[in-house]
Amino acid sequence: MHGSLNKYHHSHPLRERARKLSQGILVIRFEMPYNIWCDGCKNHIGMGVRYNAEKKKVGTYYTTPIYRFRMKCHLCVNYIEMQTDPAGCDYVIVSGARRKEERWDMRDNEQVLPTEREEKEKLETDAMFRLEHGVADRAVLQRAVPTLASLQEAQSAWKDDFALNSRLRRRFREEKKTLREEEEEAAALQAKAGLSIPLVREAEEDRRLAALLKYHSPDSYEEKQRMKRTEISSRSWFPPAAGGRASEALRKLGLGGRALRGRGGPPATPAGLGIVRRRSGEGPEGPVEPGGPEQGEATPRGPPAPPGEPRGGGGAGGAPRVPPPPPPLPRRASLVADYSDSSSEAESA
Repeated sequence: MHGSLNKYHHSHPLRERARKLSQGILVIRFEMPYNIWCDGCKNHIGMGVRYNAEKKKVGTYYTTPIYRFRMKCHLCVNYIEMQTDPAGCDYVIVSGARRKEERWDMRDNEQVLPTEREEKEKLETDAMFRLEHGVADRAVLQRAVPTLASLQEAQSAWKDDFALNSRLRRRFREEKKTLREEEEEAAALQAKAGLSIPLVREAEEDRRLAALLKYHSPDSYEEKQRMKRTEISSRSWFPPAAGGRASEALRKLGLGGRALRGRGGPPATPAGLGIVRRRSGEGPEGPVEPGGPEQGEATPRGPPAPPGEPRGGGGAGGAPRVPPPPPPLPRRASLVADYSDSSSEAESA
């Protein structure tokens, strides 16, 4: 009877991991205890990376064995060796790498320090040292009581898991509802303004700045109505004269080559603009019809008859009086521009 299949096949239960067991080497799965820099490829190897390492015993610290681990870098052909340090409760790099320094003083960090061997011996043999050590420990405890109380209070707040879960889910529902409302408002604003860009959430600074700004039109409806009524009330009740409009038009045209006066000066007159009034059928020198009255000259008429004497009666000798000729028909007046002065003025200028 072989007892087991391993004995029958002459193999170890650990198979390939025990191929160097005769040399005191066992292949194990080793996890990197801290961050290191490989000396071969100068690459960083993070804490927690696992390797197939050869484990062997190289010594003891009192009764605690010291083990050494040898592994190959996964980025190059360099081998890294590390071993345990029971005195410092740590791992020490033997060769092939250097440690990334992230260590701190356990005493400054208020961690529990392992008791040294000499201190243990003095506690066992020296009563006075043991008394002093106990007093120091009680002082440390008194200083740590507030911290311990706060830690206990924080732990007691997490005892009721159901209440904490209910409170957390309620807060999540409220936040989800708020987010949904904000998304709906943003979608409505995008549809109203025709925007295709995503809108960011409002901030307290944006609300404060928006409250300081006030947008309004320069003139409101009421202001425009008031200005219109003021203009109507200040307007003249009578329509402007036609001559005033004609003078204004002539002033704008600038007839006769004369410079126009400002709006504050006296209104322009036809005589000042070189315009004379003539009757139709008259030339520039006088009337066209012979025997007609001169311009501006009234038709001669006889003296008025006395009241007792008839208009058609004779004179002193009884001779009949010749009736006066009938007055000429009224002729239509027209405005004609006179440029006789303008040429002379232009030459003198």
